Amino acid sequence: MKRIALFVLTNIAVMVVVGIVTSLLGVGRYTGTNTGQLMIFSLVVGFAGAIVSLLLSKTMAKMSMGVQIIQTPRNADEAWIVETVRGFADKAGIGMPEVGIYEGEPNAFATGAFKNSALVAVSTGLLRGMTREEVEAVIGHEVAHVANGDMVTMALIQGVMNTFVVFASRVIGSLVDGFLRRGDDRSGPGIGYYVTTVVLDIVFGFLAGIVVAWFSRQREFRADAGSAQLMGNPRNMIAALQRLGGMHAEGQHMPKNLAAMGIAGSIGQLFSTHPPMEQRIAALQALGR
Repeated sequence: MKRIALFVLTNIAVMVVVGIVTSLLGVGRYTGTNTGQLMIFSLVVGFAGAIVSLLLSKTMAKMSMGVQIIQTPRNADEAWIVETVRGFADKAGIGMPEVGIYEGEPNAFATGAFKNSALVAVSTGLLRGMTREEVEAVIGHEVAHVANGDMVTMALIQGVMNTFVVFASRVIGSLVDGFLRRGDDRSGPGIGYYVTTVVLDIVFGFLAGIVVAWFSRQREFRADAGSAQLMGNPRNMIAALQRLGGMHAEGQHMPKNLAAMGIAGSIGQLFSTHPPMEQRIAALQALGR
């Protein structure tokens, strides 16, 4: 909670600074907008979608991925998965997550708004294609995501980016509209404002996506290291990544909001939520030296 409060307060502080700067520069006078009201509007719009998505993440994951929650293990494999998650959760100092299995390509993910009531799910493809030690490492990776609070952090980062997209596009839209309507006494925004805002929402949204993806990639390195720490060595996590690389498993087989917390992702792209396998393996090998 301290990290969340600090993150939100930091964002508010940045927006206050932006408001002061825009006021000193007379942006509101040139654009005909109330920058204070626009900042509040941008914060509400920017964070609303990210927070709602976070709060609904477990429900949406279960529905979209067809996750079957293990209430009572039906066989030895399910019992082993539950106990593996329980052991890692105890080591990481978090509450026992819900544990689920879903049909699909080799992958796994963690989601949930709160670290003490998260969801960890593994695919049938992962269970069929890996050794138990490798699956254990993957589960450790997902538990590390939960323990690190990555789901909340990524939602907050997305909220920050959304806020700046909304604010910047509307300020620039007002400037463009004011320039196009010089000498026009009509009140209210014109077509220049609406067109510019829509275009810049798209352009800035793409740029924000690159920033969010960069943060997600850093979280993957940390979760890999967390798995190595939970297991006592990085060998099994390295083996799991090597096998995943050979399987060509990619995060886009999951919905976008879950791919960021999956074990595998696209390679070599600005919008990739995961670093290349080679970089992740190299980082783990450096830990073992």
